Amino acid sequence: MKTVRSNWSDAILVCAKCSKKLDGGFGPEGKTPLGKALRKHLRLKKGRKAEAGIVEVKCLGICPRGAVTVVNGAQSREWLLVPEGADLGDVARDLGLSG
Repeated sequence: MKTVRSNWSDAILVCAKCSKKLDGGFGPEGKTPLGKALRKHLRLKKGRKAEAGIVEVKCLGICPRGAVTVVNGAQSREWLLVPEGADLGDVARDLGLSG
């Protein structure tokens, strides 16, 4: 098998189904999906050359009302339920990301 190198220190999984139900809900105007808003807030590049990866996954199986389910792969025992309009700095801190 081949391997591919990545610069990611963390892999953040964001539930796409939760984000779609909120129809955005984050960022300055409250219209941006959480994954995109968090990537912009942390000034992360896309792809494997970024410092951390933010990946939207199909469904994580927890469907909170008015929130998005998020998991840091390095801290997979604790999942976050991020309410709509939450402060992105607080979300990054709770995920163990700098920003």
